[in-house]
Amino acid sequence: MARRVPLHRSLLVRLLASSVLVAACAVAATAWLAAQTTEGAIRDGQSRVLADDTRIYRTLSSYAATHPQWTGIEPILRELSRDTGRRIALTTREGAPIADSDAGPASPPPFSRPSAVVDPLAVDATLVPTTGSDRIDPEAVGPFRLTDAERAQSRRDADAAVQCLRTAGRSGDITQQPNGRSVVTIVGGPTGAGESAGPGVNATVPGPMADPDGTPGPRPRASRSPSVVSEASTARPGTDDGRTSNSAIAASCGLARPNAPTATEQKALDELNALFAACLTRKRIAPLTLGLDLTWDKDASPVVARDVAACVDTARREQLTPYVVPATLLFVGDHDGSTAPVFDLSRADTVRIAGVAALILLLTAAVTGLVAARLIRPLTALTDAALRMRDGDDATRVDLPANHEIGRLAEAFNDMSEHRLRMEEQRKEMVGDVAHELRTPLSNIRGWLEAVEDGVAVPDRALTSSLLEEALLLQHVIDDLQDLAEADAGRLGLRMESVAPHEVAEQVVAAHLAGAAAQGVALVVRGDSDLRVSADPVRLRQMVGNLVSNAVRHTSEGGSVTVYAHQDGPEVVFEVTDTGIGIAAADLPHVFDRFWRADKSRNRRTGGSGLGLAIVHRLARAHGGSVTVRSTPGVGSVFAIRLPA
Repeated sequence: MARRVPLHRSLLVRLLASSVLVAACAVAATAWLAAQTTEGAIRDGQSRVLADDTRIYRTLSSYAATHPQWTGIEPILRELSRDTGRRIALTTREGAPIADSDAGPASPPPFSRPSAVVDPLAVDATLVPTTGSDRIDPEAVGPFRLTDAERAQSRRDADAAVQCLRTAGRSGDITQQPNGRSVVTIVGGPTGAGESAGPGVNATVPGPMADPDGTPGPRPRASRSPSVVSEASTARPGTDDGRTSNSAIAASCGLARPNAPTATEQKALDELNALFAACLTRKRIAPLTLGLDLTWDKDASPVVARDVAACVDTARREQLTPYVVPATLLFVGDHDGSTAPVFDLSRADTVRIAGVAALILLLTAAVTGLVAARLIRPLTALTDAALRMRDGDDATRVDLPANHEIGRLAEAFNDMSEHRLRMEEQRKEMVGDVAHELRTPLSNIRGWLEAVEDGVAVPDRALTSSLLEEALLLQHVIDDLQDLAEADAGRLGLRMESVAPHEVAEQVVAAHLAGAAAQGVALVVRGDSDLRVSADPVRLRQMVGNLVSNAVRHTSEGGSVTVYAHQDGPEVVFEVTDTGIGIAAADLPHVFDRFWRADKSRNRRTGGSGLGLAIVHRLARAHGGSVTVRSTPGVGSVFAIRLPA
């Protein structure tokens, strides 16, 4: 039965931790949505506040343009405060309180900085865009305001003009301008809608009024009449054939005559001209006369025209000053004294944020569940395969694609299974090889000892030497196995010192010279005598000696073995080259395996125990180096030990 995985190492716990991370990202996304929603709400609130502030400013500017004082403004302030939810206060430029929607007229200014300046003669054009470049409030008409009788007469004239238009097949709209004049706008007709006309009225705003760009100019007195006729016509009311122009119909209905000022307007115009003349005199400009539309009766150079326009503006402001409220400071803010309004999320915004957050969490849970299901299935397959391997099924495999992490884990598991199978086979072979290597000398020793005990053999010097040779062979195998065991355990002690590779090669060749001569094999030493390397001299001689012994053993009579010590870049190389029988290409990957021999019969005359090359491999790795081999069957082999220089 499989051991239960600790909770802190459980994949499920890790998956849940990943889910929490995903949820955190989802919460971050929700927070971003909340921030966006809040920003939108703030923008909407700011737009609403701006609209409220604009309404407040326009209302107070209109009041200031039509009243000489702020008397009676408190009810208007309270109504505006109730509609907008803002606190509104007015003070003089010196800070003296005038009116306050919350605290009454005697209260000090509620805020540290004013929101705007209410001045009908210097209106903020962004809040009151109907003003011209002179920035005078359109409702500041002052002495040009018509009397009730004049208003009534203007209305009757406008009604008569509309009735005339109807009989001619047209219709007209009547609008009243700030000074009380009625204006007729012709609707429909061949020349298009929107042509304005008025019986003796100005078509734009009550006089005096500048051009749409706010700049007076020297044009004919009648050029400002909205009923200027562009073509002559003799048509009479009631005879419109559908092709008569609006200009002709306006003329037939008396809408094309030049403006005629009323008595009130004439008196105001005379006052304006007196102020205008005084200004021209100060600037040394020839006398000019203004019309009701603020144009003068003579042409002038551009420089003089600018001075004349400045005099028109100065005269108007002097004339209107007694009829409007002086410049006043306007304070707008919250009732608690804060000038920055507080914006709250609406219920719809809150519900939307909560809904999106719930949706994101739901999607996170769903995605996490799907990922977990796909993740657990291959892990379960791996677990089952591991349990089968534990129970002895060394050929078990897991078939998963290797295009993701778990697939790579399955691939590594399959490699481990194959490696384990190979190791098990090698272990079995090694046990057999060890048994074979130990059985032969032990059998010989036992046989000779039994023969001596039975009296068949005489324990003479020759027998003793033979038994000693077999014992030394056993000791050699045991020593080799011990060296490999220590190397595998990392307990192989190395006494590193500076060694001359050429001297080591000469020592090894001298030790094997007699055996090689008996076998008819020549031993040769080559190399640089000045070369040095850091190594354990005993283990280095053991490595080179094993290679030389192996080379001599597999070289036929008349052949040669060469030991060449030299430097190759950052490495010192010991090359042992023989002219022996060589090694087959299929056997090269196994030459450094323990107890491996090309001769499977393991004949003592054709090879040793099969541990010598394995020991060389382990000792070279312990020195931080490596050992390689290249061989050609029938030509010979080259073994190379490479150590760091």
